[in-house]
Parts: sequence; C-alpha cells; structure tokens
Amino acid sequence: MYILRLKLDLHIHSIYSKDSSNTIEVIFDRIRKLGLDGFALADHDTIEGIPRALSKKDDIIFIPALEISAKGAHILALDPVEIIPAGLGIVETVELIQEQGSVALLAHPYGFPRSWVKPETVENAGFDAIEVANSAQFPYKLILEKNLKLAEKLGLPQTGGSDSHIPSTIGNAYTIIESSSREINDILDAIIEGKTTWYGTSISIIQRIKKYLPKR
Repeated sequence: MYILRLKLDLHIHSIYSKDSSNTIEVIFDRIRKLGLDGFALADHDTIEGIPRALSKKDDIIFIPALEISAKGAHILALDPVEIIPAGLGIVETVELIQEQGSVALLAHPYGFPRSWVKPETVENAGFDAIEVANSAQFPYKLILEKNLKLAEKLGLPQTGGSDSHIPSTIGNAYTIIESSSREINDILDAIIEGKTTWYGTSISIIQRIKKYLPKR
C-alpha cells in the first residue's frame, strides 16, 4: 500500500476565536504558500468558522476542529459532529468527543500561563494523542521536553501545531502524518495509530507581542 506523508498544522485559530486576526482566506493562502497539505481549524469553544472553511477548501486538506476549555485542560476535538460545552471535567469532555467518533487531543498540556495540567488528571482520561510541539508555548524548549515526557509516560501519539492567532505564525509547528489517503477518516486513524512525527519552532518575541495585542 502506498503511504502518503501529509504535512498538517493541527492547531490554527481564526477570527471566530475573537483573539485571532486570521481570516479563513488568509489561513488557506498561508497554508498553500508554505507547502503544507492542510490544517485543522480549532477555534476556542466555537465551530462557527467551519462552514466558511469548508466552502474554501479546494485542494487543501481541511480538518474541522474545536478547542474546548475544559476544567484543568484545553482539549482539541478533531472532526467534531457538534459543539461540546466549555467548563466540563477532563474525563467527561474526552468521553463526549469520542462518543461523536472524533479524536480527543490534549492541547499544550504545559502551556503556561494558559494551562498546566496535573499528570494524574490526564493519565486515565482516555486521550487519543498529545500536542507536544506548540509554537506558542513558553519557554519553548523547556515546555517541549515536559510535553514529550508526558506523552511518553502515557504512551500516546504525539502531534504538533502552531496554535496560530496571527498569520505569520501559521505553520511554525506541524505534524507529518503517514496516511493511506487524504481522506479525513484515514488521517485521524493514522493519528490514533501513532503514525505521526512533529516539527516545530517557537514564535518570536515580536510575534508573541502581536498575538496579545487587541484584534480589530
């Protein structure tokens, strides 16, 4: 069987996250210019931007997603059927994601100051994968090592995503997925099976400042 090595940024925010200046059109343009195969749109607690992205996807692989603000962690749902409310416990959130047939991914587990998980709260939560490389994490290398140790301890597949809120950081981190096709189901199966390799670099100081400036 021929295996594709697909390069996807699995964590991008759009203007529908309110704290991002990335329009859907700009995201697709950047993904194409960077030579990535696709991306996951993971806005904070909303799937409002997904219909617009679906109308634009053309040759770019688009994975609908959602970043859920659970109690004690931020959790990515890849290809959710419907929105999952914020504020629920970690285990309940993961269960609701997987009941939909979606993939539950622990986002930036040590992403200070946004989230700093307690290992015991995620050990038996049933996550499908862990985001090890997140370009916004700080200090990048220190947090990368902590994320990596947690993923290895739990024996879970590892991913990377830029967590981009501004155009210039799109693609700063991404995941290479060894998939049997470009179909979403095959890509998600490959993630669950651990056929992933992450790559990433930190955003710059200037990009970090721009990320937190008020968005118009």
